Amino acid sequence: MKKLGLIHTSATLVPVFAELCQAKLPCVATFNIADDSLIKEVIEKQELTRSVSRRVGGHVQAAQQAGADCILVTCSSIGPAVEAAAALADVPVVRVDLAMADKAVQMGAKIGVAATLPTTLAPTADLIRRRAEAAGKEIEIVDRLCDGAFEALMSGDSAKHDAMVGDALRQLAAEVDVVVLAQASMARVADQLDPAEVTTPVLSSPALAIEALAEQAM
Repeated sequence: MKKLGLIHTSATLVPVFAELCQAKLPCVATFNIADDSLIKEVIEKQELTRSVSRRVGGHVQAAQQAGADCILVTCSSIGPAVEAAAALADVPVVRVDLAMADKAVQMGAKIGVAATLPTTLAPTADLIRRRAEAAGKEIEIVDRLCDGAFEALMSGDSAKHDAMVGDALRQLAAEVDVVVLAQASMARVADQLDPAEVTTPVLSSPALAIEALAEQAM
């Protein structure tokens, strides 16, 4: 049986991906490494530090040593560190937002990127631009920061977080061809949107990432 290692910067994502893996990768064994010090440092320093990058690399190596045939890192804020770690690993190391970025590029030329952290907007937008360039497609990115939503979520007020993100998504959807959620933690809000009210496609990374692995016969 193949083994998938998942690296998280929030333990709240463990059950989200466990459900997805059970549904879409039933014949793959999984294990999790969760380290919220990574995202806390990124938020505190407002950048991806060398310390965080080194620790991401360490977690990737630990997952490989634990027998992972493939490693999925579920945090978009540390995307560049994931790519650096992938270059040194002996097994595939995947950014959670890669499949989402590719699908967004396929679906529209004007792409909205929504995030609750400023540190996530830049790496997500950069990935989309690079994937568009690789596909030979010209795009425009419209970003939207849901300021204060992440803090509400961390303080336990998920209802406030969901309301703020929902309002931002409805506004952004009216301006673009497709909306991308820069953080996996925002995915459940997209599921709550009224399809009659928001007709623009809204993409979130968790399901797309696991579906892509399933298609690759992970």
